[in-house]
Amino acid sequence: MNVGRTERGPSPRTALTALAGHAFGAIPPPALVLLGIVSVQLGSAVAKHLFSEVGSFGTVALRLFFAAAVLMLVWRPVLRMTRRTWTVVLVYGVILGLMNLSFYLALSRIPLGIAVTIEFLGPLAVALAGSRRWLDALWAALAACGVVLLMEGGGDLDVVGVLFALAAGLFWGLYILAGAALGRHTTQGNGLALGMVVAAVVAVPFGVADAGIALLQPWVLIAGLGVALLSSVIPYTLDLEALRKIPPRVFGILMSLEPAMAALIGLVVLQETLHWTQWIAVLCVVVASAGATRGARTDV
Repeated sequence: MNVGRTERGPSPRTALTALAGHAFGAIPPPALVLLGIVSVQLGSAVAKHLFSEVGSFGTVALRLFFAAAVLMLVWRPVLRMTRRTWTVVLVYGVILGLMNLSFYLALSRIPLGIAVTIEFLGPLAVALAGSRRWLDALWAALAACGVVLLMEGGGDLDVVGVLFALAAGLFWGLYILAGAALGRHTTQGNGLALGMVVAAVVAVPFGVADAGIALLQPWVLIAGLGVALLSSVIPYTLDLEALRKIPPRVFGILMSLEPAMAALIGLVVLQETLHWTQWIAVLCVVVASAGATRGARTDV
């Protein structure tokens, strides 16, 4: 089960690997994965603080713009590609942009932990798709129970926000499939960087139309860069180093903790409290995701 972050993709260049190994070599791989998860969710928390100033559209525009700029500087991709490769890059970038727009729209309406938990159903569905194992049916049922508990314990949970989170999950599932195709048609980070540019092109017009010149405030630009670093560069580097030392199956199981970490970050940083049934719902999705990941990796 590939539950990589929204900016993850092909393997980065050797220099980045060496830098990561030098800086984080003494840290146990599971701790690197957990630090990456914390970084991503802190990035989402910082992003949510920007909503009052530039809205969800403006925030996602800043995140994707700065992420694209960093990746282009790091990879310096070659533009000479076949038409088929460009098609894959464009599809990947559009899906990436829509996924981020949907998630940030959800985040503006529902708590971080609930948004991430619902969004996680996308990669979970990809992991379970086509499986005939009875145990995978159990994981699917457990995840469904989690969704029911989320809704029942939500009280005044915004229905539109839930729908946007479901849309983000759908795009995340499509992103996994598109990312696999991108890896087959491009080398190193070329496709990733260009795909991020496409995603920025998709999102930035919405941000400019919604926030206007508010996007140009110095503190907003700094916060936007911080969101891009926390949500992209830092976790990308940490996960890269972790994957050099642990099997992908173990990595995937650790990544299944992301909904729970999102709920904790939402509680501590954003003061977003969840009902006890919603905490159980988060646990259901975490267990279902970990179980599906373990089963998928074992079958390979």
